[in-house]
Amino acid sequence: MVFLRSAFALVLVGLVRAAVVKRQAITTLSSSQISSFAPFTHFASTAYCNPSTTINWSCGANCQANPDFVPMASGGDGSATQFWYVGYSPSQNSVIVAHQGTDTSQFLADLTDANFFLESLDSSLFPGVSSSVQAHNGFASEQASTAPAILSHVRSTMSAFGTSSVTVVGHSLGAALALLDGLYLHIQLGSSATVKVVGFGMPRVGNQDFANLVDSVLGGHVTHINNKEDPIPIVPGRFLGFHHVSGEVHITDSSAWENCPGQDNTSTLCIVGDVPTIFDGATGDHGGPYAGITMGC
Repeated sequence: MVFLRSAFALVLVGLVRAAVVKRQAITTLSSSQISSFAPFTHFASTAYCNPSTTINWSCGANCQANPDFVPMASGGDGSATQFWYVGYSPSQNSVIVAHQGTDTSQFLADLTDANFFLESLDSSLFPGVSSSVQAHNGFASEQASTAPAILSHVRSTMSAFGTSSVTVVGHSLGAALALLDGLYLHIQLGSSATVKVVGFGMPRVGNQDFANLVDSVLGGHVTHINNKEDPIPIVPGRFLGFHHVSGEVHITDSSAWENCPGQDNTSTLCIVGDVPTIFDGATGDHGGPYAGITMGC
């Protein structure tokens, strides 16, 4: 009987381990899956442009790559407040919200000098969210400064075009803001909208409770794409209490796009395993190219 119990236990352990391996399997995206991200890459890139040109949609090739886009509102000054815009994409049948990124070298310095901290989310913007859910104070402050205006324009754009889909995009700092906006819009819009986030070169935004909350309410609707040895996605460090949400796609040196399940997947096919420290990173990879598209106006 003891032998049978032991054997049964070993079988259970084997099954659990097999299930874990299967659940954590890394898969390579197909060419059609990769190309489906191109419109969002262009939208994120366009956020670097001055809003006065963005609102007229005459700001260069990345703007023109989504020719059916209907811009509705924009704001920010590119300095104290990152540029942002809201509009409607008929081809995606979705409201698009985009946030500007920032200078790579300065951003990396800001995220490694430790002059930041984790703080609870603003309860007026994120009602019902536990105080244990915390985010980078700088990211949270920036997102809070534009959140009410963005929410207002998202609602009016949804109404004007009869859509319930909202997609928030951004690169670098813009990706961090997009993730916070994604959670914010999900909470504020409730069942009236399906919110998706597509970020590029996203740093870690919050703590474990933040990552768990995002995974629970936006699971399957968040993708953060990392390019080769980009160091930005590995900061702020996990030793400081920061954790990535699920949804990583890592572009390897061979230009394969690998789907990396879970939070902070440590496989060498994923960013944490490929770039264990910032000294292993290459800041030139931060801007792309993402399937041939380089960030910038």
